[in-house]
Amino acid sequence: MKIGGYELHAIETGRFGLDGGAMFGIVPKPLWSKLIPPDERNRIELAARSLLIVGRGKTILVDNGNGSKFTQKQADIYRLDNSAFDLKRSLALHGCAASDISDVILTHLHFDHAGGSTFLEDGKLKLTFPRARYYVQKAHWERALHPGEKDRGSFMQDDFIPLRDFGVLELVEGEFELFPDISLLVLNGHTTALQLPKISDGKKTHSAPLHHGVRSAAARHA
Repeated sequence: MKIGGYELHAIETGRFGLDGGAMFGIVPKPLWSKLIPPDERNRIELAARSLLIVGRGKTILVDNGNGSKFTQKQADIYRLDNSAFDLKRSLALHGCAASDISDVILTHLHFDHAGGSTFLEDGKLKLTFPRARYYVQKAHWERALHPGEKDRGSFMQDDFIPLRDFGVLELVEGEFELFPDISLLVLNGHTTALQLPKISDGKKTHSAPLHHGVRSAAARHA
């Protein structure tokens, strides 16, 4: 897809599983389980996708999936599966390396959206995209540092504290045009001050998806 001088590509970063009831909320299990059958631990398969935006001298990534820092226990809990897809392999399919990414727009800092920002090497945290600036809403950053009981488990500080420590974090406030034809919209609900990139050329508009696609052997829901 091309919009506003940019090429847009959906990037698969891997699959994982979360509780189906938590994902579908008030929708009764007899309804959603027909479309997305859960496993024996009531987890449904999710695809963590990012959006790659290329053009106007920029190579921008919107979110970056779960990453690779999980312990064996965490990987089992969340049923992480990178056998078919991971972030770097998917970027390579579009001729990009991690060092090509100029900017990372993080919609929010939950581990399944920001976990790929850093990785472990020889026991030390390093930046996955060493040349990039990372953009986060200031109000959401404060939420990540001081989460409530409900969402405390969704924030893993090793995903985002290094962005500040390495000096690559840009805290932004409100709705504005970040790059030509790429604006930020601020939404509250799923979490505090989630930001949604809006790409427009005055005729067509595309907003990066907030939610993961859901896949199973039977069906896909995106």
